[in-house]
Amino acid sequence: MDEKERHERGMARRRKVLGNAWVDRANAKKTPFNAEFQDFITRAAWGEIWTRPHYDERTRRILVIGTMLALDKWDEFRMHVRAALAEGGFTEDDIKEIIMQQAIYCGVPAANHAFKEAAEVIAEVTEDK
Repeated sequence: MDEKERHERGMARRRKVLGNAWVDRANAKKTPFNAEFQDFITRAAWGEIWTRPHYDERTRRILVIGTMLALDKWDEFRMHVRAALAEGGFTEDDIKEIIMQQAIYCGVPAANHAFKEAAEVIAEVTEDK
């Protein structure tokens, strides 16, 4: 597969996971400064990793949400929680269970903050419906 095909496959998966509106907003914010980075993450993260056959999409979502919590990457955490709820069929209980699992391995302060962030996202997603 060439890079163009990888980008197309990545963009399709990115749209499926995050939703068209989210990806359209990200694409609208592309500039000459960040365009190469956007192309890179579309090819590498979405076209190479998210399309691998071993794990299903639900498992990958759980892994990403847990990892973002562990790394204190709250913008990405919020983005993936929103996408899991809006596009991935996740429930509030699914998000709660991910945070509870991570509380043991990442610490109570990280989980406490994750509950705060997730609650805000849940309220936003509920409001958008």
